[in-house]
Amino acid sequence: MSGVLVNLIIQIISGAVGGNVAAGAAKNIDLGTLGNTIAGAIGGGAGGQLLGMLIPLLANSGATPDIGSIVGQVAGGGVAGAVLTAIVGAIKNRAT
Repeated sequence: MSGVLVNLIIQIISGAVGGNVAAGAAKNIDLGTLGNTIAGAIGGGAGGQLLGMLIPLLANSGATPDIGSIVGQVAGGGVAGAVLTAIVGAIKNRAT
């Protein structure tokens, strides 16, 4: 697999985890397990790609990503997933 695809998979998975962790920490933004996972995965994928464009060191596109790149992808994807889940949860709760 190419490095870009590996990075995207890492970002999506860590975003899904980050979304569920954020919703578990703040019950007022909870979207349900499936909603948290979907919002987190979207946030992790999109936010991780954006972070990779802003910080080129994290966008390791070689065939074998190094540990620094993997840690950066996990952190960026997880935080972006948590943030998007919080935003969507807050908007959902505001509308109801």
